[in-house]
Amino acid sequence: MEFKAQILDEKAIDRTLTRLAHEIIEKNKGIDNLVLVGIKSRGVPLANRLSNKIATIEGRPLKVGSLDITMYRDDLSLKSYQPDVKGLDVDFEIDGKVVILVDDVIYTGRTVRAAMDAIIDYGRPASIQLAVLVDRGHRELPIRPDYVGKNVPTSSKEIVKVKVLEVDDFNEVAIYQK
Repeated sequence: MEFKAQILDEKAIDRTLTRLAHEIIEKNKGIDNLVLVGIKSRGVPLANRLSNKIATIEGRPLKVGSLDITMYRDDLSLKSYQPDVKGLDVDFEIDGKVVILVDDVIYTGRTVRAAMDAIIDYGRPASIQLAVLVDRGHRELPIRPDYVGKNVPTSSKEIVKVKVLEVDDFNEVAIYQK
């Protein structure tokens, strides 16, 4: 895999998350009844960062949960290993809440579909919204994020890699050639 270009550096990621926090607050007319659920692995630290940004603006953070969608994927039978089942990890009710799913990159839409299945299996939210740091296109399902940090048109021969301090020891979004 060959490095092609850096899309966002640490400061750009921070500015992007600040903008997304403002958009979430504006669209929902405040933060009452909102919760964040990060899709593992990099969606979780992004959800925590969004919660902190929202706390700076609104004076209180949103509750954050995490979601491992491995067992909900429609390509599970294609995997050669037995996944570790974790599912939804929240310490709050989602019934009647506006659940904002947070992920690093949206590509085909299959991860988001699996995440929605998991959320609905757990409870009945008032609605589900989607926030992503990067939308790279190439959807296979009719899923569109409500909040997009950056649209990055890519070819199918390119890979978008998001690195976050909490998982990778540095922050960056870059494109690589397969």
